[in-house]
Amino acid sequence: MPHKMTITGSATGPLREYDRYVAFDMREKGSPSAPKGLKKSTFISYTVFVAKKAFNKTGLTKKSIMHEKILIQGEPTLDIPIDECPGEIGIICFQITVLPNKNEKEANESKDKKEAQQEVSATKQEEKQDPVAKEAKTVQPEVNETPVQEKKAAPQKKQQPIQPKGTMDVVSFDDIIVPEAFLKTRPNPVKTEEVIEFVKRTGHLDKPLTIEKETKALKDGYRRYIVAKTMKMDNVPVVYDDQK
Repeated sequence: MPHKMTITGSATGPLREYDRYVAFDMREKGSPSAPKGLKKSTFISYTVFVAKKAFNKTGLTKKSIMHEKILIQGEPTLDIPIDECPGEIGIICFQITVLPNKNEKEANESKDKKEAQQEVSATKQEEKQDPVAKEAKTVQPEVNETPVQEKKAAPQKKQQPIQPKGTMDVVSFDDIIVPEAFLKTRPNPVKTEEVIEFVKRTGHLDKPLTIEKETKALKDGYRRYIVAKTMKMDNVPVVYDDQK
């Protein structure tokens, strides 16, 4: 079975067009250390081959591909003539995704911070306008002491869930089989980045993937599958299609 590869970055050279496909070069940082006696690898160069039809769906152009950050999923190949494959490794791409750039990400973070500040400001203003209600909240524990103590104790029993709500099982990421129909689609890059940020904050996906119990074939949640692969998650939460 061919080895699957995932790389991210921007094109390091111009787009080359052929009859039914396009090609461009990318590179990633090499291993930080190497066995004694071997030369350290600072960068690994790749030549990516993409079907024209799939490439055109991304909206990328000869100019924009040099500046956009993209995610490539594919498998290595040794069958391309060396004059068409200047990179150290050739990759046959079956999924190309344009990722949000840094400016878009900063704009979204700035918007979230602004909304949070407005919410805090509104809360403080309500407290200033209704001091009587604030005093009533302070007095109430003396009137009904036992229930309040129970309410205070209750949140201590709750723990941050390690998996999203509705999870039926946790399976190995490598066991999941992705149908070809999913590989031909392109998840919304903005929503994909939002899920990535959610995983960074919580340590788990926002929703479980839907799979068939017997075959482990993916039925729904391809975007979260992409995120799990990008974040190098060993296990993923799932629900079974026939038990939903």
